[in-house]
Amino acid sequence: MRTEAAQRIELVFSLFDANGNGVVGSDDFDLMTDRVLKAAVASDDGAKAAIRAAFRRYWTTLATELDANGDGVITVDEFRPFVLDPERFGPTVKEFAKALSALGDPDGDGLIERPLFVSLMKAIGFEEANIHALFDAFGPDAQDRITVATWAAGIEDFYAPDLAGIPGDRLVSAPVA
Repeated sequence: MRTEAAQRIELVFSLFDANGNGVVGSDDFDLMTDRVLKAAVASDDGAKAAIRAAFRRYWTTLATELDANGDGVITVDEFRPFVLDPERFGPTVKEFAKALSALGDPDGDGLIERPLFVSLMKAIGFEEANIHALFDAFGPDAQDRITVATWAAGIEDFYAPDLAGIPGDRLVSAPVA
């Protein structure tokens, strides 16, 4: 696994541990879902239901695949080998990428404006400077928008263990001035 992918794993675990108790549980996903839905005020009920279902599937997949002792939580050691395994986690990531990127396009024009992108990513827990660096890496148009497809692909790339130098790497490193 590439160093960049290992760094992404650590970041994702820290984000999933939304309540900061050192493990990931269903309550963390409820908390993150609520924060994201609060940021998505302009989205329709269908988009909100899709992201809620995607977060639920995320947790269900993690719990099913990793909670070998049945204690209802995932430790960082249980998490590391799994999250970047495309065979085990790819469909879950794909569903999440589709739902989150669609949530960023409440008017359905296929474009995501920077302010909503930033709000959604902050709701997940990413650092604002890194969010802006990521958005810039996606190559926004003259009106400061990216496509839904670009963001969805970027989310999927973020979970790929063999990729480096991707836009998502800006989420784990200090932004370049």
